[in-house]
Amino acid sequence: MHRSLVPLLGAVLLGGCASSMQSTDDFLGVITPYRIDIVQGNVVTKEQLALLRPGMSRSQVRDILGTPLITDPFHAERWDYIFTIRRPGTEAQRRSVVVRFEGNAMASVEAPELPSERDFVAGITREGERKVPKLELTEEERKALPLPQRREAPAAEPMGAVRSYPPLEAT
Repeated sequence: MHRSLVPLLGAVLLGGCASSMQSTDDFLGVITPYRIDIVQGNVVTKEQLALLRPGMSRSQVRDILGTPLITDPFHAERWDYIFTIRRPGTEAQRRSVVVRFEGNAMASVEAPELPSERDFVAGITREGERKVPKLELTEEERKALPLPQRREAPAAEPMGAVRSYPPLEAT
């Protein structure tokens, strides 16, 4: 009787520990596990989408948007650009852009309202993190920059050993 009761009691105790651990993300109320940001896919912005034109070749589309996340051999006329980001404490983001081709030429693009590059960077920056860097200088800031100094090129020195040879004579 004792032999069958000990494993049963152990299973009940361990089952209780497991259910309390699953209900919270912290261990003993002090230690919380580190959760990483999960970023997958291709970020497509308004600026990239504005560069696409019907009739562009597949290689031109790939140069602008990058390699598609999904290229299905059964649907060769369709490229899917999917982007997801999951961060602890925030709602997951998911965007899907579908590019359709007729032969080698782009026919159409299906996309939701996409953020600009600046909006995207601002949207993934957490409070307390570093601020978004300034991407461009104003014209006044460019004029205020010092001009680069011109460097004089050093005189070219002969390369290799210098030898003198006797003149060739015809015999």
